[in-house]
Amino acid sequence: MEIQTETLSEEEIAAITGYQLPSKQIQWLASNGWQYALSCARRPVVGRVYARLKLAGVKPTAMNAVAETWTFDLSRVG
Repeated sequence: MEIQTETLSEEEIAAITGYQLPSKQIQWLASNGWQYALSCARRPVVGRVYARLKLAGVKPTAMNAVAETWTFDLSRVG
């Protein structure tokens, strides 16, 4: 089973934008209203939950961007 990271891979960003070059990916993300951060290598970084919401047509907000809430449960430790 493959564990997904909190951010999209370079391949996933290329699939969404249609571009391999980071500069073109950045241009596409900006022109299509996507939020992203830049790594120190000047590559766009996009959050996985954010991307899922965008691709589903949902406007991502702080309220709907929470993937899953959890609590620290020590009840079974013993």
